[in-house]
Amino acid sequence: MDRIKLFPAVALALSLAACDMAPKYVRPALPVPDAGPQGPAYAGADGQAIVPADTAWKDFFVDPRLVRVIETSLANNRDLRAALANVEQARAQYRVRRADIFPTLGVNGGATFQDQPFAQQGVSGRTDIYSASVGVSAWEIDLFGRVGNLTKAAQEQYFASVENRNAAQTALVAEVANAWLGMAADQERLKIARNLEGAFGQTLDLTRARFAKGIASELEVRQAQTSYDQARSDIAQATTLVAQDQNALNLLAGGTVPAEDLPTAMPEEDVTLVNLPADLPSTALLRRPDIMAAEHQLLAANADIGAARAAFFPKISLTAAFGTISLGLSNLFKSGSDYWSVAPSANLPIFDFGRNRGNLRYARATYDAMVATYEKSVQTGFREVADALARRGTMTAQMEAQTSLRDSARVGYRLSEARFKAGVDAFLTTLDAQRTLYGAEQSLLATRLARATNMVELYRAMGGGLR
Repeated sequence: MDRIKLFPAVALALSLAACDMAPKYVRPALPVPDAGPQGPAYAGADGQAIVPADTAWKDFFVDPRLVRVIETSLANNRDLRAALANVEQARAQYRVRRADIFPTLGVNGGATFQDQPFAQQGVSGRTDIYSASVGVSAWEIDLFGRVGNLTKAAQEQYFASVENRNAAQTALVAEVANAWLGMAADQERLKIARNLEGAFGQTLDLTRARFAKGIASELEVRQAQTSYDQARSDIAQATTLVAQDQNALNLLAGGTVPAEDLPTAMPEEDVTLVNLPADLPSTALLRRPDIMAAEHQLLAANADIGAARAAFFPKISLTAAFGTISLGLSNLFKSGSDYWSVAPSANLPIFDFGRNRGNLRYARATYDAMVATYEKSVQTGFREVADALARRGTMTAQMEAQTSLRDSARVGYRLSEARFKAGVDAFLTTLDAQRTLYGAEQSLLATRLARATNMVELYRAMGGGLR
């Protein structure tokens, strides 16, 4: 009897020690250069560079208003909640699949009542049979690793869902920061348009007065009116953009962002750390959540190959029970009433018309597709970092040039306006100077926004935003 009791335990040990028919996993070689690109567009970092993946987003973003908006978004954003729900789904599926490794123990009790009409005279023909047992039913002994590999695949899918959720967080942090900076730029654009509307309005009034005295022509009045109306149109457009920016921030935050956390102009100081690295080894890309998710998908596909291979070998199952049976309920648990049964079975398909071979080919093709997806993820990450580095490398020179251009345009406008009022220059010169100043202000603002968003993108592309 003791040997019979040990049989399920021995079978479980054999199952846990089953051979693994999955191919040995070797991470594909990175399909990108070992180091980042070099050239005149890639400038070095100032001072001691930080490691984006090790720098918490609360430390990277230094504007407290922006930090609060990001905090709110991480707590309330619906896309991030959906990603977290996907993680819980994958976790549950993994637990269900993992349970198949172990036998399911069940308790069974029953009673049978029968009356035999051919019983001898004076003897009752009724028989009452009671039974109670505990055992396992159709438990697969995983000698060839089929169940184990399916469990491994489910585990890797769960890990991939975790990394997808992490990738959603890094993307959300960057998206919120860029939306906040976009609103700041549109607020600044609105201020520029209003200031120039005032200047253009003064010029229009002066031109009309000169026209009334016969000094200026109607053409000059119309030209002044054109610049003034353009500023008015830009004010209306910027007002719309600011409202839309706020709506976008509210959506990302999952609720209404308090007014005190909204930007009122483009900040003069940097809203992020700027000492990001100018280069990084390509292996650093492996810390990006999207690339880690792609590798977990690859590992899951590798395990599926093992499960498909195991399907070519016998499937061994075990049904076993140990319990007690007696005639009469009062004798059910008395000595001598115990019984046991063990029913192992093996199933090996001989002719399946190519089903197992087709499943194996499908698993291998899926693995090849996951290799390509993984390599594409690495290449995409490398390109994003390289693009951000190229933008950062030329940004300082562009900022200096745009600032000098704006300052020169501002001085030129003042001089031309003074000369026009003194009657030295024609009105067209002043009008051109106004338009040049307006364009220079807008270009400088666009460059400041590009510099700020480039820092955010470089931080995200290098794996920042998760901590």
